[in-house]
Amino acid sequence: GCAPMAHLLWSEVMKYSPSNPEWWNRDRFVLSNGHACALQYSMLHLAGYGLTMDDLKNFRQMGSLTPGHPENFMTEGVEVSTGPLGQGISNAVGFAMAERHYAATFNTEEHKIFDHHTYVICGDGCLQEGVSSETSSLAGHLGLGRLIVLYDDNLITIDGSTDLSFTEDVQKRYEAYGWQVLTVETVEKDLKDLRAAIVTAKANDSQPTLIKIRTTIGKGSLLEGSAATHGAPLKPDDMSQAKKGWGLPDEPFTIADDVKSFYEDRTKTVETGHAAWTELYAAYKSANPGKAAELDRRFNRNLPEGIDAALPSFDFKTDKALATRQYSQACIGSIAPLLPELMGGSADLTPSNLTALACSGDFQKNTPEGRYLRFGVREHGMVAICNGLFAYGGIRPFCATFLNFAGYALGSIRVSALSKFGVIYVMTHDSIGLGEDGPTHQPVEMIESLRSMPNINVFRPADSNEMTMTYKVALESHSTPSVICCSRSGLPALEHSSVEKASKGAYTIIGEDIDLASTDLIIIGTGSEVGICVEAAAKLAESGIKTRVVSMPCQDIFLAQSNEYQRTILPGNIPTISVEASAEHGWHRFSHAQIGMTRFGMSAPGGELFHKFGFSTENVTEKGKALVEFYKGGNVPDLMNRPTFNNIVGTIDH
Repeated sequence: GCAPMAHLLWSEVMKYSPSNPEWWNRDRFVLSNGHACALQYSMLHLAGYGLTMDDLKNFRQMGSLTPGHPENFMTEGVEVSTGPLGQGISNAVGFAMAERHYAATFNTEEHKIFDHHTYVICGDGCLQEGVSSETSSLAGHLGLGRLIVLYDDNLITIDGSTDLSFTEDVQKRYEAYGWQVLTVETVEKDLKDLRAAIVTAKANDSQPTLIKIRTTIGKGSLLEGSAATHGAPLKPDDMSQAKKGWGLPDEPFTIADDVKSFYEDRTKTVETGHAAWTELYAAYKSANPGKAAELDRRFNRNLPEGIDAALPSFDFKTDKALATRQYSQACIGSIAPLLPELMGGSADLTPSNLTALACSGDFQKNTPEGRYLRFGVREHGMVAICNGLFAYGGIRPFCATFLNFAGYALGSIRVSALSKFGVIYVMTHDSIGLGEDGPTHQPVEMIESLRSMPNINVFRPADSNEMTMTYKVALESHSTPSVICCSRSGLPALEHSSVEKASKGAYTIIGEDIDLASTDLIIIGTGSEVGICVEAAAKLAESGIKTRVVSMPCQDIFLAQSNEYQRTILPGNIPTISVEASAEHGWHRFSHAQIGMTRFGMSAPGGELFHKFGFSTENVTEKGKALVEFYKGGNVPDLMNRPTFNNIVGTIDH
């Protein structure tokens, strides 16, 4: 089904460079239906990307360069990790936006150094997933004419015929989005109609194009046209007869000499195109040294000098205490003018998320040089697009919504973490403290859900200094996404907070002068609860209970510190209580008792909710006393006295 499409793209249409897979002006190719990755690996092998025949034979085997779905960090020539359907076509929207932005920002009349297209192959499944509807709608609004999607319309899903569940008119839907839709009835006899359709698509620079191509799944098999060919290899006898029908030798993993020769010549042709662009860029660099230096810096992922110094600092004596979303706003405002690759926006919550860029206008169809993105109410699509922006190179995307609605976007956030994309997520209204909107909007389980995901840093800063640390670490973490959880309401100022200390993930903010041997109680807090913990520590001190308060803005960063440092902050054998207006899950490794959420919230003013659910100075003080009393005269379990096992056999190099 898809093979003729891939052949035409790689043999005639796309510009690429096996010698320089990261070439800035390559056409981007996305196999959105990633389960068909054997086709992509075959094309990369033919095109000279370094995948050997042995790599192809190791398909889906442990540690191979040909995993069961495309993984951008495993295989050169694979732009993004696809497999969860709908992600690839959505990432491609990010690619197309990035191309338009870079062309508008860096091209000159004499030197068009960014002028490529983004090509996608997708199937029915991708177009059924909601995320593709979100992103396709935005692509049509933005008029992304250099986005061309080849839709493999084979009428089959895993369950069987698409008649079972998918009978909509895809053409009319995409026309309603503002796309140009072309139809190709067959690619099984020749490629002239598809070739003509791609020419038409490339000529339309103001609309993305969907080319609806009727194909037969498993063409040539005895089971062609059926769901039986969707997810399982053909049986040997069926494969033999199919190859005979195609005029191919029956030997497995064999490439005909004329095919090999054809693609060797094609590789020489595309490398000639790459060489011509290299000469063009040399002329551009000579004529525009400042722009060229900026491009080199961005694509090499080097931060501008002085970016750390630009981040805000907090003076406890003179600065006004604010909500942490306002501290986030100050950080974005301070770095955006110095970091022109910072590009992002909000899912229709800009006034609440406080993410607007004062230094730049909106990215729109007629203003692609803008850096602020209006995603609309499309959380899942927003994140998938940001993954595409990051994968493009030279862009540091951020996006924002209410923390609770990260749930809408978790599928794409997970792909960020898996793909090692350092996307920055600004998630405001991070607890029941958001108040009257009630439990439909109040996150309870979301922070722990995100913390449980590998390769992601979840931050919950308590004040300006901790927010500055958060943005500093996030910007430096190119291979790890960051979730920045921000309060809606104002928080008390913290006298002893520190950017440097906070960078270790957790630190003692109150009671550092109390010797650990004489400490009676440790209270751990995050975000908006740290101020409450500080007040409770003062009350406890009045009762003779020597209390330390630990602020823990990021658990994962704390756990990455040395065991020695961790024990100076949380020895494990001192009664310890955690306080976070979120789920208790995850805190048992750090604390003997927890003050957290064990049910959904309610609709009421935030202050009343905090009191109702125990996030008050009085309750923290009371429970702190009770914990000390509980362990009085007995042994306090040492939470740090436990083995840590590495259960992985051998090594994993990615």
